[in-house]
Amino acid sequence: MSTSYAIFVEAYAERHYIKNFAKKYKGAWDVTWRAVLEELKRLDSLLNTSIAEKITENDSICICKTEFRVAGTKESHKSSGNRCIIAVQKSTNTIHVLLVYHKNDIGGGNETAVWKNIISENYPEYQEIL
Repeated sequence: MSTSYAIFVEAYAERHYIKNFAKKYKGAWDVTWRAVLEELKRLDSLLNTSIAEKITENDSICICKTEFRVAGTKESHKSSGNRCIIAVQKSTNTIHVLLVYHKNDIGGGNETAVWKNIISENYPEYQEIL
């Protein structure tokens, strides 16, 4: 049996890029976002797919990256370039959505290095694990 997680969307994630998705995709974004949140509630199952991966973890926290596609688009999860970075609090079965972005939102270069830097700057509590 897999764990059902409670999902919390951080204010930084709301302000950065989620608003862009909502503006760009309008009604399709509402459907997409509900689907993403439902997938995250069942993270254990999602991690068994190719669209989610653990990046790093310690005894209490796991940082994961998931991929998603916007409803109504023809792209796959992988080719869409849409990502979600989450922190899983193991002891409380909660997930904190830290960053939702399209890879073009965060600039060029090493995507992982860029988002790790964004997380470290905006969420000091996760600096040590990254």
